[in-house]
Amino acid sequence: MKKVLNYLTPALCVVALAFSVAAFSKACTENSQMTTGIKSTQSTPAGQPVDLTYAAEKALPSVVHIKYVQNSRIQTVEVQSDPFSDFFNDPFGGFFGRGQGNGGSQQRRIQTPKKEATGSGVIISTDGYIVTNNHVVAGADELTVTLNDNKEFSARIIGTDETTDLALIKIEGKNLPAITIAHSEDLKVGEWVLAVGNPLGLNNTVTAGIVSAKARRLGANGVESFIQTDAAINAGNSGGALVNTRGELVGINAMLYSQTGSYSGYGFAIPTTIMNKVVDDLKKYGTVQRAFIGIQGQDVKQYVDAKKARGEEVDLGTMEGIYVAKVQEGGAAAAAGIEPGDVIIGADGQKVSSFPELQEIVAKKRPGDKMSLTYLHNKKKKQETVTLKNEQGNTRVVQNQDIDVLGANFRAISDKQKQELGISYGLEVMKVDNGKLKESGINKGFIIQRINDESVKSIEDLQKIVRKASTSKEPVLYIQGIYPSGKKGYYAVSLEE
Repeated sequence: MKKVLNYLTPALCVVALAFSVAAFSKACTENSQMTTGIKSTQSTPAGQPVDLTYAAEKALPSVVHIKYVQNSRIQTVEVQSDPFSDFFNDPFGGFFGRGQGNGGSQQRRIQTPKKEATGSGVIISTDGYIVTNNHVVAGADELTVTLNDNKEFSARIIGTDETTDLALIKIEGKNLPAITIAHSEDLKVGEWVLAVGNPLGLNNTVTAGIVSAKARRLGANGVESFIQTDAAINAGNSGGALVNTRGELVGINAMLYSQTGSYSGYGFAIPTTIMNKVVDDLKKYGTVQRAFIGIQGQDVKQYVDAKKARGEEVDLGTMEGIYVAKVQEGGAAAAAGIEPGDVIIGADGQKVSSFPELQEIVAKKRPGDKMSLTYLHNKKKKQETVTLKNEQGNTRVVQNQDIDVLGANFRAISDKQKQELGISYGLEVMKVDNGKLKESGINKGFIIQRINDESVKSIEDLQKIVRKASTSKEPVLYIQGIYPSGKKGYYAVSLEE
């Protein structure tokens, strides 16, 4: 789980991560079997007692314990050389290749410890799809899922999305206890909710609270519209379920607001409106097809307050909505005629008071989808329909590329190569077949050192950079390196088809 504001750290049992966990249950006498699907959430009638047992009974079987393992690794790191240490360990001060000495840097191989941590997840289909947080599974070599009845399964990662902090994993099973998914937009402030998860090693734990607020933005993820709750939450709850009083899923627990790393009053969950789209995209495409309006800006109140702090008066005709500071050239907003200084006050017929509210609406869309925008231009209300685009400025499907697209084989350079060329790291191109490297003129023997201003020390580094670039606004690899002759090389490798 993540802790935010004074501390913002990734979460699992290893660290003080926190998850949004709040829930209470509503009196329900229905005996009919609920099936997997999206249901409309209803709150308990005013003045009626709240029975939490029904919701807990419905939700607990669908929430799983996730054990994360990252195996020990051998890594080469650069450390600052201590001239005195060098001298006493080697009276020749590293002259014969043992470090640099005299305040330089040294290459040292270290073995990282094996890492283990735990989190939670929610079964969303009877055939074994499980939703959790990205920070629960990112970097895992092994994932073990334990069900409420203590059955264990190995899990594989279907896809992850760092921007929303969501991940989809899968276990092989049949007739698993999938949770019923509700529409989180139907959730009301003040409504009882239950948080279900595995905090502090205490498996199958339920805590309760109310919805304290909706559409919260904390600045921890790229896309945020959190459900805020006051349920007690602690490390281990990340990825668990936030359910309504019918036991239906309304959010995935993700963060804790705390100055201590443990529960201090507020937790945050990712609403199912965002989760549903992310899960669907990860299943179909392996990566999220994220749509963009093509603007930069801030909440109107923040903009007005900032102006007042500088002694400036401003009247936008409203104190709610999103002030447009910049319009991306060629983007959806520009095509619709939206200009800097305009104020967006609605989207798809829904009132928009803040950025998180707009993000939640846009997060349900894909590039190519249309969306109506209501905005103020010189205080006059206008409405336009925009065609949303991806970050690359078009409506094509974006897919994660891997190093296979480069059409080459690689290996980390040897100590001898490092010594001869005076470099400390790099990947040597061992073989070039048909692919992006050949198209760009990169030949066998070239040593890649940096791509897009990131160091390339291992094949894992290369894979990560290629995947990141393939879905970015500019899908290009800017490669820097050196040939065995000492000649430097610079290449731009386009990843577009």
